[in-house]
Amino acid sequence: MNRLRRFTTTTLVASALAFGGVAATMTPAHAAPQPTTQSTKQASGWYCGYDNRTTPPTISYGAKGDTVREAQCLLLSLGYSVGSSGIDGDFGSNTRAAVKRFQTDYKVAGGADGVVGKNTWYGLRNF
Repeated sequence: MNRLRRFTTTTLVASALAFGGVAATMTPAHAAPQPTTQSTKQASGWYCGYDNRTTPPTISYGAKGDTVREAQCLLLSLGYSVGSSGIDGDFGSNTRAAVKRFQTDYKVAGGADGVVGKNTWYGLRNF
């Protein structure tokens, strides 16, 4: 329930930033569906829909694309801010800081290096 509450709050804040507060005042019946920004639980872990591989390739500062969006969405769903741009597919300094905080908080094997590799993907998918 806390995960859902954090995700809902994060989604509303991101929508408000993206749409100048209009989306935050709309009722769910009027809001446009956004299936790619909602994390869902599957048999092998949590997914947002940007990259559905159990263990996507290792990504780090400077990476761009859907794999980065997947990591950013999972971080947001766990309550970690990836910066004011939100899920933008750009692994910048804010995303790196969020990854390091996640790695520290969940004691991910390999330490808090800011790189999303095998152990961090497992943590993002399963914690």
